[in-house]
Amino acid sequence: MGHVYAAMTRNRARLVAAIMMTWVAATTDAATCTAESSARRVALLELYTSEGCNSCPPTDLWVSGLPGRGHTPTSVVTLAFHVDYWNYLGWPDPFSRAQYSERQRLASIRNRARVVYTPQLLLNGRDYRRGAVFDDFGERLGALNRDPAKAKISLRAHAQDATVLDVTGTASIADVPARDRAAAYLVLYENNLSNQVTAGENRGKRLRHDFVVRDLGGPFTIDSGGESRLSRRFSLDPRWKTGDLHVAAFVQSERSGDVLQALAMPYCR
Repeated sequence: MGHVYAAMTRNRARLVAAIMMTWVAATTDAATCTAESSARRVALLELYTSEGCNSCPPTDLWVSGLPGRGHTPTSVVTLAFHVDYWNYLGWPDPFSRAQYSERQRLASIRNRARVVYTPQLLLNGRDYRRGAVFDDFGERLGALNRDPAKAKISLRAHAQDATVLDVTGTASIADVPARDRAAAYLVLYENNLSNQVTAGENRGKRLRHDFVVRDLGGPFTIDSGGESRLSRRFSLDPRWKTGDLHVAAFVQSERSGDVLQALAMPYCR
């Protein structure tokens, strides 16, 4: 009987182990997502903003309203970079990074602008200013979307646990001239954020934000064959809401600032 009991125990152990292995595999699969860019060009809209700037909230609000007007990631990937150079005014923007201020400065140099300012919008690397009466954003965006994509992006995101998100992928450019000084970037951004400002130019206001860049990886160089392998381990702050996190990637000419292709997808849960 002892041998029979031992055999039954071993069989139960194997069955439990098999069930556990199946559950782990299913969990792993459920936490892995993939995305491929479209055949048409998706634009990149960059907002440079700060909670320390009293002229920024209206533009932040306009940007937050883009999806409601039909401007979703299928046509435009939107990223809000909070700069740190207004922090000295009395309110340190909790979303700001010096890295984002430097990115804006490099874009200004490339565009031969004499100053950096907030709020600033860049559409595919070029300064975009909304008209006081007429908003031509949809028209400008439509023209970009009608172009064939100049680059192809594929992404794979795997959530290791609640603290780590691994993102890998590839970016490729078939057109040889377009490869010149082209690079790819990976981004983690968050929607539905708000903050009560208690000092500085926006004192007393509760500000809402979307598309807030939490982390920026790159540049990933495009090689002579037109390929780039992308890889970034994003460390997740426990205060970030995974339901509002998204991953994005874009390929950009470092010479002209033109964005060849962009792609975004929700955080993988």
